[in-house]
Amino acid sequence: MEELKRDTEPRWYVIHTYSGHENKVKVNIEKLVENRGMQDLVLKVVVPTEEHVEVKDGQRKVKTRKVFPGYVIVKMIVTNESWYLVRNTQGVTGFVGHGSEPIPLSDEEVRRMGIEKVYVKLDIEPGDTVKVISGPFESFMGQVEEVNLDRQTLRIRVSMFGRDTPVELEFGQVTKI
Repeated sequence: MEELKRDTEPRWYVIHTYSGHENKVKVNIEKLVENRGMQDLVLKVVVPTEEHVEVKDGQRKVKTRKVFPGYVIVKMIVTNESWYLVRNTQGVTGFVGHGSEPIPLSDEEVRRMGIEKVYVKLDIEPGDTVKVISGPFESFMGQVEEVNLDRQTLRIRVSMFGRDTPVELEFGQVTKI
């Protein structure tokens, strides 16, 4: 096998598994990583889930379902050893990517999936004008009133129905003009 390109920073990768084996694969990878002392290469294994409410016979039940059945997300540094460990875990059919070359998720994909908080670097200060690029206020323009670095949000004033309205948005939802 040819040498895989080695990243020094861990990235998120998607692994394809047999359907219904996602949690088993997660546990197996975590055990193998622990047994081989590879926690510095394989940092986190996630089966993304969401809760939804079902009403059956007048009873409200909160159920958890997999967001991406048949897939597990792994934060790792790809080396020959870590690739081999994950690839040969029982229940894994392969990495999502070209051939044997896994392709990492982009920061935007990681942020949208909600598997990890991605800190967006934003060169925006109060008084700047921004354009909203996603969400219910898409294509609105507004003036920045407040920037909250910890929460990665900002408050802008948009003009709606002839009056200024304060709106709180995430950094990823705006672009500077």
